[in-house]
Amino acid sequence: MADFGKTMLTHPQFDPVALQIGPLALRWYGLMYLAAFTLFFLLGRWRLSQPRFAQASGLSVRDLEDVLFHGALGVVLGGRLGYVLFYKPAYYLAHPLEILAVWQGGMAFHGGLIGVIVAVAWFCRRRGLDFWRVIDLVAPLVPLGLAAGRLGNFINGELWGRATDLSWGMVFPQAGDGVPRHPSQLYQFAGEGVLLFVVLWWYSSRPRARGAVSGLFLAGYAVARFAAEFAREPDAFLGVLWFGLSMGQLLCLPMFAAGLFLMLRRQEG
Repeated sequence: MADFGKTMLTHPQFDPVALQIGPLALRWYGLMYLAAFTLFFLLGRWRLSQPRFAQASGLSVRDLEDVLFHGALGVVLGGRLGYVLFYKPAYYLAHPLEILAVWQGGMAFHGGLIGVIVAVAWFCRRRGLDFWRVIDLVAPLVPLGLAAGRLGNFINGELWGRATDLSWGMVFPQAGDGVPRHPSQLYQFAGEGVLLFVVLWWYSSRPRARGAVSGLFLAGYAVARFAAEFAREPDAFLGVLWFGLSMGQLLCLPMFAAGLFLMLRRQEG
C-alpha cells in the first residue's frame, strides 16, 4: 500500500501564460504547438538537404511546408474527431454543437494520427508522390513534437499519473486530492518523445524498405504509450475498460499490429 506520509514533491503550478504583450497572451500549450511545428520543419529541411532523402521522397523544402500545413490540419481535425468518437461518443451525439468547442479541450492522439495519415495521403495523391516514401520521411520528424506536447501537459498540470509512493511522486493540486502521483507526462515526454525520436532518427539514417520507418513509428509509439498508461490516471469518465486496460492502451493494440505488419511486409520491397 502506498505510504503518503512522507514528504512529496508538489507540481510548481506554472502560470499558463508564457508571454504576454499587451492584450496578446501566448500560453504554454500554444508555445509547445509552435515548437512542435518548428522542430518538424527544421529537421525536415535538414533531411532534405541530403540528396538521398530528397530523391527518395520527391519532396522539396517548399513541398515540406505544404506537408506541414496539411499535417497540422490533420492533427486538429483528426484529434478532435478522434476524441469525440473514441472517448465521448454518447455525449457528443447528445450535444453535437459542442464538437466545435475545441477551446474546452478534448483531443486524441490516435485520432490526430489518422488525420495526419489521411491528409498526407491526399497531398501525395494530388502531387503524384509515393505516399510511403513521403510518410517515411515524415515519421522521424514527429516524436520531438510529441515530446513538446507532453511537456505542455506537465506545465499545465494536466493528465497526471496514478497514485504512487515513489520518491519522485508529485502532488498535482489540480487533482484536488493531495495525493502524490506519477509525473506520467514526463514519462511520455521521455518515451514516446525523446527515445522514439532517437530510435527513428537512427533507423531512418540508412536506406529502408518502403513503409518500414513508418511501421517502426507506429509500433514504437504503441509500446511507449502502452507502458506509460500503466502510470497514467485513466480518464475519470471512462476508467479502465476490458482486461483492466485504458482506452489509450486499447487503441495502441491495433496501432502496434499495423506497425509490425508494415515492418514485416515491406522487408522485401
